[in-house]
Amino acid sequence: MRVAIIYWSGTGNTESMAHLIAEGLAQAKIDYDVMPVSGCSSEVIDQYDRFMFGCPAMGDEELEESEFLPFFESIEQKLTGKHIALFGSYDWGDGQWMRSWEKQVIDNQAVLFEHGLIVQNTPTGPAQDACREFGKRFAA
Repeated sequence: MRVAIIYWSGTGNTESMAHLIAEGLAQAKIDYDVMPVSGCSSEVIDQYDRFMFGCPAMGDEELEESEFLPFFESIEQKLTGKHIALFGSYDWGDGQWMRSWEKQVIDNQAVLFEHGLIVQNTPTGPAQDACREFGKRFAA
């Protein structure tokens, strides 16, 4: 199994989450790549078995609009039947962006892993452990 962890991060918080999640995959001995969305094209969908997408809440609890959202919209039709996990950080709000994103994934008939993992601001202490455990569970 090969897992792609694809993320966008403005402050570094979601990037930190991506690398912590990768530590969990590594502990489970899963082959993975961590990559910023800026380095991805829609062909990435054909190169991996499972996907973990990370994007923080932006503006009015939405996905980042200039890079991440266009990429995600370009691949969402290819997600049917694929195992997908979502994660991201936020500063305020109640997680509406994640609930909307989960619905978008389900509407495209992908297999959503649990609920999206959200961390308020920088992942520290228990949030770091939660990221690693999220990666381990996704590997199972």
